[in-house]
Amino acid sequence: MMFSMQETIRVSVGITRPMLRQSLFRHILWSGNQRVVFVSGRFSIPVLGFVAVSGMGKTTLLSRLIPQLRKRGLRCAVIKHSHHDFEIDRPGKDSHRLREAGAGQVLLASPHRTFWVQEGDGVSEPGLADLLGHLDLESIDLVLVEGFRHERLPKIEIHRPELGMPLLCGDDPDFIALATDAEPDGFSRLPLLPLNEPDTVADFVLGWLTRWRSRSSVL
Repeated sequence: MMFSMQETIRVSVGITRPMLRQSLFRHILWSGNQRVVFVSGRFSIPVLGFVAVSGMGKTTLLSRLIPQLRKRGLRCAVIKHSHHDFEIDRPGKDSHRLREAGAGQVLLASPHRTFWVQEGDGVSEPGLADLLGHLDLESIDLVLVEGFRHERLPKIEIHRPELGMPLLCGDDPDFIALATDAEPDGFSRLPLLPLNEPDTVADFVLGWLTRWRSRSSVL
């Protein structure tokens, strides 16, 4: 069951927005004036995670996979988690000067792209559902998520056995495939995808997306 924007507002009558974030945001989340994106534990847009221990090549795979998905007609968005502090704009530029002056949020817009940055407290981790709420869901077909390994969503693990690191997937039912450059010894629980063949990985993602859409149409 999905809620309209008006229905969502009616649900929240008498609840302040901070209270709503604490109590209902895990179940009802809106994005601007768009449809609800997260209701009763289920995303209303396909979201696929790519996880691995550091150094396995998550970003490398995604940067090669996205062009293949675009060739197949898919409009993709990416949400990437980072454990590090980072600068996205350049010191000396107007947007950086305004943020350094104390603006908690800065939005820079042009006909070419829109840039939005929000200052965090350096401690609290942003939730994936909240981050999805910042996307223009009407203009994308698929959200690719790098990191957020502990979130409940379908995931593909990237693994290179020669690096000697343990697999993350274990018995976790959220993992749907393993992208690897060599078959791990004794591993047979998940489909194996050739890590260095992004076109093959894209075909797998497209198949998964087709099944996702089929299931969603009957819910």
